[in-house]
Amino acid sequence: GICGDNHAVCSCYAQQMAYGVQPPNLGEWIVNLGEAAEYMFDHNIFQENLVGVDYCEKMVAETNPGVLEQANRTESPHFEAHGYRTIGDIMRSLNPFSGEFYREALQVSRYTREMFCLMEGRHVHPSTLYPGGVGTTATIQLFTDYITRLMRYVEFMKKVVPMHDDLFDFIYTAMPGYEENGRRRVLLGCWGAFQDPDVCNFEYRDMAGWGRAMFVTPGVVVDGKLVTNSLVDINLGIRILLGSSYYDDWEGQEMFVKSDPLGNPVDRRHPWNQHTNPHPQKRDFSDKYSWVMSPRWFDGTDHLALDTGGGPIARLWSTALSGLVNTNNIKATGNSVEINLPKTALKPEVTLEWKIPQWSNTIERNRARTYFQAYAAAAALHFAEKSLEEIRAGHTKTWAEFKVPDEAIGCGFTEAVRGVLSHHLVIKGGKIANYHPYPPTPWNANPTDSYGTPGPYEDAVQNT
Repeated sequence: GICGDNHAVCSCYAQQMAYGVQPPNLGEWIVNLGEAAEYMFDHNIFQENLVGVDYCEKMVAETNPGVLEQANRTESPHFEAHGYRTIGDIMRSLNPFSGEFYREALQVSRYTREMFCLMEGRHVHPSTLYPGGVGTTATIQLFTDYITRLMRYVEFMKKVVPMHDDLFDFIYTAMPGYEENGRRRVLLGCWGAFQDPDVCNFEYRDMAGWGRAMFVTPGVVVDGKLVTNSLVDINLGIRILLGSSYYDDWEGQEMFVKSDPLGNPVDRRHPWNQHTNPHPQKRDFSDKYSWVMSPRWFDGTDHLALDTGGGPIARLWSTALSGLVNTNNIKATGNSVEINLPKTALKPEVTLEWKIPQWSNTIERNRARTYFQAYAAAAALHFAEKSLEEIRAGHTKTWAEFKVPDEAIGCGFTEAVRGVLSHHLVIKGGKIANYHPYPPTPWNANPTDSYGTPGPYEDAVQNT
């Protein structure tokens, strides 16, 4: 699977809260660099070698030959940035295995994977990542090797973002009504990514504060408006519903956590209190038909079927609305995210701006993925700089010792490549009494819940 490192990181976050341990700053910067490399790797190979095929010359020629003819006649507005004179040329470059850009993206996936391995040891299941920090030996040479590859990626993004903007803008023009493809009410969840070790102590009572200091801001966005960016609110609002799932309810079973460390009540349907009672049976689409439970976020009135938009659109939307992230390379403005990429070997400094779109649909999810590749690269530049500052100051420790307590709870929040990821942990008698991870898939691919609300995938394809 591709999600091993995201789960490993999130599990460490949850355990660090439960164990009361804070990794050394350098250890946390290394984790951030590894996760940034994973975003760069995965979004690249998914966007260019999987999604890109939907828009390649061969596919469009078979499905919409008139669109290809128009593409061959349409000049690319950003030709000077990416080198493809017409939209048709862009489509040809995306042809599987023969297209120039398709093959280039395969090479990019190789060195981004190398970047990850420099920080976390093995891809995709890290060998140097543990609760309390990392086992990576931090040297100037290590970060030089990473930055050398990172700058190649930065230059690559100066080509990729304008190329995709040209392609996606053309699709809107050439195929009127395409904005309805995959369009859904804006119900986005983002659990935040990239801790700031100068702020984050992994203590629950401070979680709202250090959550807002993350370099991707957590948030729940409903109808385009930010409902909350507090990880405490996000945590307490999670509900695990049944309805169409092959499980029996856990009503009446043990409540592991009745209140959080701040004294807030914790619901029986929260992951800390979830029990798993499988009940295999014949599939019946009018009753039970899925092994996936139905995660929802309760806003005090409704159990909202949030989706992740594939990850990037929720991350950028939440970060933009909060307006909190502000580094030398990234600035959230309240309605957009500015990404500043420095001068590279062959290209000058470039500023990109992702703006909150009119819709949450297929095109905008794909566009956001490209912009978040640039965002991850810009964030990695900051993390690398902070890592080198630590080493030059003589702070080379990357792991902190801890003891497992007899009784504790913990929760970890981050963003897997495809979106929200949380881990919830309960320790009793020095052992794990309850543990539940919730990655993007159950949020996106869940069935109709006990209130009759369909999951996001169902919602997107019903009546089409």
